[in-house]
Amino acid sequence: AMWTLTDIIHLGEEDEDSQRVPAALARLDTSGILFFLGILMSIGVLDKAGLLKALAVFLNENLPSLDIIATVIGIASALIDNVPLVAATMGMYDITEFGTDDKLWQLIALCAGTGGSILIIGSASGVALMGLEKVDFLWYAKKVSVGAAVGYFAGIATYLVQNAVLSGGLMDAVVPQAMASAEVVQSLSGVF
Repeated sequence: AMWTLTDIIHLGEEDEDSQRVPAALARLDTSGILFFLGILMSIGVLDKAGLLKALAVFLNENLPSLDIIATVIGIASALIDNVPLVAATMGMYDITEFGTDDKLWQLIALCAGTGGSILIIGSASGVALMGLEKVDFLWYAKKVSVGAAVGYFAGIATYLVQNAVLSGGLMDAVVPQAMASAEVVQSLSGVF
């Protein structure tokens, strides 16, 4: 029906052939579509094998809060494109346990979406920037990554404070999270 409608709309135009559906399909980036299809199929296999649930259990047992888990997922987004990462996260946490408008999903969307900008390889737009504008990885790391990381953590802090204010528990929600985050950072400082 859409194909026919498109043909009727462009009937009689000068460049009628270029406006038809076959011409539009010829311009599709098939390799990009197949890439994302392959990534999403791989995530489906990991989900069916139970590995995503096992990762969720591991993260829940080793990190003190879901806010920190979402933050770690966002940092992983700097290395892995956010589309497969969010698809994997959807397989890790059940929608019946965390509703569609749950704080976890909001924070994961924020973290995965902005965390990919910390490194140029973390997002499809960053990879396109490398290809089209010939931006070097090290140049981006020196000039942009620090600002992107500061913005990333400032965005998370702003979201957590906003959420705490709106839910009426600023002191009850933010202070324990900050203490837990400080303990994690202190425990990691001995690793490096």
